[in-house]
This record gives sequence, C-alpha cells and structure tokens, in this order.
Amino acid sequence: MGLEFSDDAGVYRLRDDLAIVQTVDFITPIVDDPYTFGQIAATNAISDIYAMGGRPVTAMNVVAFPAGKLDIEVLRDVLRGGAEKIHEADAVLVGGHTITDEEFKYGLSVTGVVHPQKILRNGGAQVGDLLILTKAVGTGIVNTGVKRGAATDEAVQDAITSMCELNRYAAEVMSEFPVHACTDITGFGLLGHAKEMAVASEAGLIINADRVPLLTGALELARQKMIPGGSLRNRDYLARYVEVSARVPEAQAMLLFDAQTSGGLLISLSATLADELLAGLHARGIKSAAIIGEVTGAPVKVRVR
Repeated sequence: MGLEFSDDAGVYRLRDDLAIVQTVDFITPIVDDPYTFGQIAATNAISDIYAMGGRPVTAMNVVAFPAGKLDIEVLRDVLRGGAEKIHEADAVLVGGHTITDEEFKYGLSVTGVVHPQKILRNGGAQVGDLLILTKAVGTGIVNTGVKRGAATDEAVQDAITSMCELNRYAAEVMSEFPVHACTDITGFGLLGHAKEMAVASEAGLIINADRVPLLTGALELARQKMIPGGSLRNRDYLARYVEVSARVPEAQAMLLFDAQTSGGLLISLSATLADELLAGLHARGIKSAAIIGEVTGAPVKVRVR
C-alpha cells in the first residue's frame, strides 16, 4: 500500500504472514510545557500505525531545533515525553535525526508490523455500516482559545488528556472485530478524513452532528470564533465533498472541520456489531467513543445532518 487513497501509512509485505507499516509525522509546539509537547507529538505520530491495524515496534526521533534560541533542557524534556509514549506503546526508540531550524518541530518516524490479511484501510466501508469515533473533537479550536486567552483550565486539561491518549487501547478492542475500514482523525479534521473514507470506499457517509463527542468548552470557543486557519482551510477545500444541513449551527459544523492533533479513530463496521464494539471501548475506559453516523450508497460524499 502506498499513496493510492491517502491511507494513514505505507505497508510493505515481507512475507505471506508479515508486513511492515511505515509512517512519519512531526508538528510544531501546541502547548507550552516541553514534556507534554513531546508526549502529544509522539502519540500523534504513532497513531497512524494503529489506524492501519498494526503494532508499533520501532521509532526514530525527528527534530528541528532552534539552537541558540531555546535551552537544550527544553529539547531534553521534549524527547523524554516522546520516549515515555514510545515505551507505553511497547515500541523501542532506535535513534533519530536533528537539524537546526528557526522553528521547533518534533515527531517520529515509526515502523510497525501487521499480518497482511489484517491490514485496515480507509477504504472498504460497506453500505449499512455504522461509524464509531473514539475521541472527542475540538483540539484545534481549544488550542486557538489558549493562544487568545479564552480557554478555561478545564478545557485545556481535557484537550491535553485527549491528545496524550494513545489509540493503542481503542485499536486493541477494535482488533477483536471484523472492521471494514478505519482511519485516524488528524489535520484534515473529522470531515476531511471522512471524505477520504467515502472516496476510497466509493460510498456515501452520513454524520449525525449531535452525536459527535466534543471536548470540554470547544463548542463555546467555536461560538466565540476561536477558529484556527487550518480548520477554515479544511472547510473551504471540502466544500464540494461535504453537504452540511442548514439545521446544524455554524459553530457546531466548524468543530467537524476542525484540524485535530492526535485525534481518535474513525471505524466503520457492520451495524450488528457496532453496539458491541462501542461497549468494549467504554469498558476499556474510552468513555468519549460514540456511534456518530452510517455508510450509505451514492452519492460519494459526506452529508452532515
């Protein structure tokens, strides 16, 4: 698997019972605390492996550091946060590469493994499937609220907790079910990644806006126009792929376009198994997981109602 349908990672088969999953992701700081930033960036990068049905095994640091502008202790704290998340994922840090740059960036190149017959793709959703989302949305809007001094402490902590939560635990529950399609929600927002699933599956998706879980305070911040540029660009780009009902308020719709960092998994599986999978996620402590929509036939687009 390569670039055909904008899947979350590349997959290369080594033998009939083993394939490697490869991905790379790095971001600029979105929180002030270096250790927390390291945790978030690593969690975000590792997520692609889980979205493909894989298990991460090795990781390498990718760093751009403004030498002379930040104390080296900042870099140490970032790498410590990332290393702890790699350890939590039962993967091994095997090296990395650092360059000098004007803006600090950090992330990981991650290699995972998967059985070739158990690869999950963003295509494959079937008519009649239900859609499950495992994390609340709104990280981009909350982070913008932080920058503008409008986000409450509760909203900030909820967003940080969500971004630091590995999708490992959702993926482990998901692995027990015959899932038809999966992707993780990152920079293109819920609707951007839903659009990719619709196109790759040659199906239509319906998202029920009122069922999409939202981070604490995110809706109020959206009402205050705390919208990051990436979320606005998502909305503009997706105009011909997404149809939003007039009954959905603008602020609520913007949360579905919102560019996410370290978001959850969007899972498509048979309606007969959706409640069981959801119960399994809740039992594992993934309380925000919810059934948010369904897969339909033509047209190949995402409809929000």
